[in-house]
Amino acid sequence: MTSREDHLVELVDADGTPVGSATVEQAHLAPGRLHRAFSIFLRDPDGRVLLQQRAAAKTRFPLRWANTCCGHPAPGEDLAASAGRRLMEEVGVDGVALTQAGVYAYRAQDPVTGRVEHEYDHVLVGDLPTARVPRPDPGEVAAIRWVEPAELRAALATDPDSYAPWLAGVTECLVRYLDPGEESAGGR
Repeated sequence: MTSREDHLVELVDADGTPVGSATVEQAHLAPGRLHRAFSIFLRDPDGRVLLQQRAAAKTRFPLRWANTCCGHPAPGEDLAASAGRRLMEEVGVDGVALTQAGVYAYRAQDPVTGRVEHEYDHVLVGDLPTARVPRPDPGEVAAIRWVEPAELRAALATDPDSYAPWLAGVTECLVRYLDPGEESAGGR
């Protein structure tokens, strides 16, 4: 079995048009190469979203809180298929219909590992019925918790270093999707 760092990702330009491929490792070495990714939020029937604390073994932003699940489709791979597979691998949930809430492009360097996230990030949202219980893989996820989107926005503003650097941007995509008339925090 190969390391996840050896898997291929799809390099893209600023508009999300494919321009090539690289391994996960190559794409995340400084200065970082823009590549396609996805960030998933699962919601419960009360409208709360599931967050995960990234496992200590992660090469980028370990032990920081992030959205439910993240990943990279392989070059040319269907986004929904890749996201569904990764959702099962990380949090033990399958069969959830996902809808795209927006795209968030960002670049962030991990101050501890020096690795760089430079991603064209598709933000996906799915509803998780109460009867479905997430079963996170401890190699991927240290902890999980449910939060209200408004509570998450407030926490991101007061304690940003506890969270993955992309979480604020993908949360704003989520908020705009859930309430298109909502003004985003921070003037984005």
